[in-house]
Amino acid sequence: MNRRVWVLIGVLAAAVLVVFLLPPIPQNEAYHNFADQRSWLGISNCLDVISNVPFLIVGLWGLFALSSRNAPASCRILDPRERSPYLVFFLGVALTAFGSSYYHLSPGDSRLVWDRLPMTVGFMGLLSAMVGERISLKAGLRALAPLVLLGLASVFYWRITEQAGRGDLRPYALVQFGSMLTILLLVLLFPPRYTRGADLVVSFLIYGLAKAFEAADRPIFGLGGIVSGHTLKHLFAAFSAFWILLMLHRRRPLRIGREATAAESGPC
Repeated sequence: MNRRVWVLIGVLAAAVLVVFLLPPIPQNEAYHNFADQRSWLGISNCLDVISNVPFLIVGLWGLFALSSRNAPASCRILDPRERSPYLVFFLGVALTAFGSSYYHLSPGDSRLVWDRLPMTVGFMGLLSAMVGERISLKAGLRALAPLVLLGLASVFYWRITEQAGRGDLRPYALVQFGSMLTILLLVLLFPPRYTRGADLVVSFLIYGLAKAFEAADRPIFGLGGIVSGHTLKHLFAAFSAFWILLMLHRRRPLRIGREATAAESGPC
């Protein structure tokens, strides 16, 4: 095992240790009280609901782009097996549209589960893709199912502990933010197989902006009562996923050899 892998393991182990040294983190019930509760067209909390449509568009677009042999995102992949984690990622993005819409129609803990489950699928799919590209394709593919199960388990763990009166969001926080930290470390520590690696950082910066909008839900809505921070959060989070799709369309293989030649001169 090389030194970079040990650095990665060490940083992640430290992050896990720090998180679990914290006391359990229950769900703040005030979270469900979003600023924009206007009903339009018979839809409760309308803008927070319909702003999930971009997730469905980006998710289905990504699934189509990776399923079609002639799509640029598919043709520029060195090994067809690399599509699997990205298909899981875009499936999670598409399903988020349904889970988040269902939640925002009547916000509460029981529905928040269905908002968070597809998000963890997306995060874990992207993490598996990055492990496959930066460390080992075999390792990335082997990790895909366990990572997805881990993500799903973190949500169910939170819900079970919440119902027991001792809610704990720490595993879910690790899945969401730990996966992002791991991907950034992979980008920094390991050589890429493709160009456009910086697009991952751009995507995360956009997602960070989405989280900032989420935190400023009421102040943003108070500026003119036009749109809330949470609605903007949905739009920018979907744009973050779209940036991943742009990366897949624009990148080129860096590997020199038959695989790279085939990817560059394939059916596209």
